[in-house]
Amino acid sequence: MTSERIAVVTGGAGFIGSHMVDALLGHGYTVRVLDDLTGGRESNLAHLGHNEKFSLTVRDICELDPNDKTFDGATHVFHFAGIGDIVPSIERPTDYMQTNVQGTVRVLECARHAGVEKFVYAASSSCYGLANVPTREDHPIDPQYPYALSKYLGEQTAFHWHRIYGLPVNAVRIFNAYGPRVRTTGAYGAVFGVFFKQKLEGVPLTIVGDGEQCRDFVFVTDVADAFRRAGETDATGEIFNLGGGNPQSVNRLVDLIGGGERAFLPKRPGEPETTWAEIGKITRDLGWEPKVSFEDGVALMLADIENWRDAPLWTPDTIATATKTWFEALT
Repeated sequence: MTSERIAVVTGGAGFIGSHMVDALLGHGYTVRVLDDLTGGRESNLAHLGHNEKFSLTVRDICELDPNDKTFDGATHVFHFAGIGDIVPSIERPTDYMQTNVQGTVRVLECARHAGVEKFVYAASSSCYGLANVPTREDHPIDPQYPYALSKYLGEQTAFHWHRIYGLPVNAVRIFNAYGPRVRTTGAYGAVFGVFFKQKLEGVPLTIVGDGEQCRDFVFVTDVADAFRRAGETDATGEIFNLGGGNPQSVNRLVDLIGGGERAFLPKRPGEPETTWAEIGKITRDLGWEPKVSFEDGVALMLADIENWRDAPLWTPDTIATATKTWFEALT
């Protein structure tokens, strides 16, 4: 086993990926980011300056050759690259299967040919569908839309490479990650971005349903810490749920943001009333636990609220238009 740790982070210019880069550099890794910059932003990595242990390669994972030089000598691969969002996945399912499944195959082949020590797949808790809570890793799988299905298929493909080729794989199923660098543009869906822009503009905050639905939020630096641990453990072939383990209601989030007037919208089909990760396994096996409380995390994001000044303003009418396909497909 080489003494130098070299990590490839796919999607490393994105929200979670860029924090993964920070965590790895902080622990002495050499980090190579692979990102096509369609969702990620170079500005997320600008603070690294001319760090000699960091490099960025702009490339689409779907175009990778098994012997891509980005992976030469790599000891770890953290695979975050992919496309998200529910509504676009319903409208363009082929794109999601191409990137999140076939793209994952390309990355797996690069990792296999490089002989890496660990491949960590960024999985999604959306694979559980309308789950019982708290949700364990052995809960039945029931994806409700193409995005969820594509992420689950990518995960299972990674484990197939583990079984057939002996590639050391772990998967971390992320619940509701939030924190700095979360995207400010794109399709409707990211609750912080929606609320922050509405707060800046002084308009009612749009709440789906009655606002009592709960989400298991986990701060992004805690997410990065969990992934690093999943990459360094001797265990392989494991799935870990990753959440804060303490679900918070949307109304509680609005209270912390300091929103005033609220506009309530129809509840969307295919969405769970509560997401809640049972985090006993990741705590026990990896020694991980969340360090940033929900209150502190929201306060940290509010300190950077001006980042949402140029974000799109979502209103009840534009939300209804954006989610029309959602209602048609899942009702």
